Amino acid sequence: MIRSLIKQLDLEDFFKNFESFLARPKDLFLQGDSKIHLRYIQALETLSFTPPQSVKNLDFSLALLKKFGYLKLEEIFEFIKIIRYFHYLKSLKCEGILEEWFNQILIPEAIFKISKSFLENGSLKEGIYLELDSINAGMERIKREISQVMSQILNQNKLNPYLVDKQIHLINDEECLLLKAGFHHILKGQILNRSATGFFYVLPQSIANLKDRYNELNNKKEEQLFNISREISNTFTKHLLFLNFINKEFDRFDNYQARLFFARAKNLEFLAPKSEDSSIILSEFRHPALKNPKSISLTFKEQILMITGVNAGGKTMLLKSILSATFLAKHLIPLPINAHQSSIGSFKHLHLILEDPQNSKNDISTFGGRMVQFSQILKDRGGLIGVDEIELGTDSDEAASLFKVLLENLMQKGNKIIITTHHKRLAALMAGDSRVQLLAALFDEEREMPTFSFLSGTIGKSYAFETALRYGIPKTLVSEAKILYGEDKEKLNELIENSSRLEMQLQNEILKVEQKSANLEQKILHLKDKELALEQVFLKSQKELESAYVEAIDAAKKAIKEQSPQNIHRQISFANKLLNKAKNTNFQESQTLQETRVFAPNERIKYRNHRGVILSLNKDKALIQLEDGIKLKVSIKEIKPYGNLPTPPQTKIQIQTPQNANVILDLHGLRADDALEKLEEFISNSLIAGFDEVLIYHGIGTGRLSSIVRDFLKSHPKVIDFADAPPKAGGFGAKIVKL
Repeated sequence: MIRSLIKQLDLEDFFKNFESFLARPKDLFLQGDSKIHLRYIQALETLSFTPPQSVKNLDFSLALLKKFGYLKLEEIFEFIKIIRYFHYLKSLKCEGILEEWFNQILIPEAIFKISKSFLENGSLKEGIYLELDSINAGMERIKREISQVMSQILNQNKLNPYLVDKQIHLINDEECLLLKAGFHHILKGQILNRSATGFFYVLPQSIANLKDRYNELNNKKEEQLFNISREISNTFTKHLLFLNFINKEFDRFDNYQARLFFARAKNLEFLAPKSEDSSIILSEFRHPALKNPKSISLTFKEQILMITGVNAGGKTMLLKSILSATFLAKHLIPLPINAHQSSIGSFKHLHLILEDPQNSKNDISTFGGRMVQFSQILKDRGGLIGVDEIELGTDSDEAASLFKVLLENLMQKGNKIIITTHHKRLAALMAGDSRVQLLAALFDEEREMPTFSFLSGTIGKSYAFETALRYGIPKTLVSEAKILYGEDKEKLNELIENSSRLEMQLQNEILKVEQKSANLEQKILHLKDKELALEQVFLKSQKELESAYVEAIDAAKKAIKEQSPQNIHRQISFANKLLNKAKNTNFQESQTLQETRVFAPNERIKYRNHRGVILSLNKDKALIQLEDGIKLKVSIKEIKPYGNLPTPPQTKIQIQTPQNANVILDLHGLRADDALEKLEEFISNSLIAGFDEVLIYHGIGTGRLSSIVRDFLKSHPKVIDFADAPPKAGGFGAKIVKL
């Protein structure tokens, strides 16, 4: 299913390139949360390591061990490669989630000891299996003897008359000499074959005897290797759970490292799907199959995206591009996109209905095949479905009514659908549905060719006559077709397009009015809440004041009754304290009410003993600029309103040249917010210092820092131009900026 979809989306070459970074072939799907997998890939980006060498699939070997079978040495060495690679990873200085992961992989001592028995080429080391070493030494001696004996035979004077040449020939994997007839008087040997010229290929008997001894030792070696393989296999069987575990962990790591090195090699970015949102927002996406493609940026938030308009205008490629981006994000494959400004939802299923299903073998019509395809996807829920030329194979008016019902059924099941069509009937029927988003392929009427760009919120014309002319149909025939088509039909199509456009505009206006009404309702409720709160505070203050005055009057009355002047003075003082306390309480509550006011950007404020203006607000924090030019991020509670907005001409800013100004900034390892803060400060210091050109290192990695730096430099008013640095200065991982 996945391979079929890759082929439909024209991603075969792209995936072949990606799979070349894998140590061994495997499924693309990563089980579990994509965001967690992305965290591991991002952690690996900070680690300097060598990718693993190629490893064979070990499923059959594991199944054989489970049945207490014996592996060959070359099969054992495939396990050794994995064990050695994880031992190498554990030796690296890792932190965080990588350290936790690698610490969980505990290699048994018996397995680790076996791994030390092999050389890098898969052969067994000397000094471990002594009997095998002895056999190997004997075989090497015999090889040397064969070489010496053959040299002696060739140098015999008696044999020279019978030698055709002094070369050693190889016949049936046997080393022999090419001799003339009569050689048996001088040399005993076996005739292996005859040449085309009638000469004899002869294996000298002395060499044959040495070969027999060599083969005997070789048989002993094979027996010894079998015993060693059996011994190791028995140890492997005892640790079968560990071998299963490390085999799966290797595939997991292989998936991570391949994606990381593929992204670095092709300058791609990662984009994990968002499970909480089904929207598809693409920024600067380029389909990998196209050479010098026009990047795609679109926002698809509704349930249906209906792409209409000119034939050969890029509708099908846009459909494939949207599904390709979603498919790559679903499997966490890096893709050519601006990931920082893009977002893709998570979908359970991906389906693409593309080709004409008619086939002479299945005896099915085009429309019948299309119905079979729809009957299968009608069972799906929560998927993303792409349908190219939805009304293919039948009358467009009938198809419009049928597909409207089918699409509504698919929407009820939570599916998201992308459709291409050049017929207007279905588009007109669906345009009034708020869940439908229209997109029209544009046509350049002056140049009589499509622009491969799209306009949102309208139904596009098919431009069939113009396209026919463009591809060589005679103008006279096209003119006849226009007359036959009729002006009334053309006007009807324009009315359909205009009515759909007007209906959508009306719905947008209704939505805006409803939104304004809802905002007004919210403001009215907010004001009522404030009014009620003020009324409660007023009533509370009134009661407290009345109570305080009653207590003060009672204290004064007691003072009058007192005979002693001292007691009278004491009671009068007590009454005054009660009145002052009530006033202070009322004042503090008034101050509290004043502090609840909402501040706005560009508002004049007072911060401690300084005056300034608010630049931006974020929850309970405010970014302010003081009159001396200093910018601060402070709590909203620390600022107070002050006067009107400042007038720029009256502001005096004294700036000192920064002492630590530098022409190079390194952002490696920083988070997005920290990187932006450093970047803004660096550009400001560079401008003050009078630098014309600076260098910024951001790295390649997942592409997030690269996107942030690019977007910041595009928006900065003092940046004249910027470009990727030369290879010696960082290449794609750095930017040279002109100020």
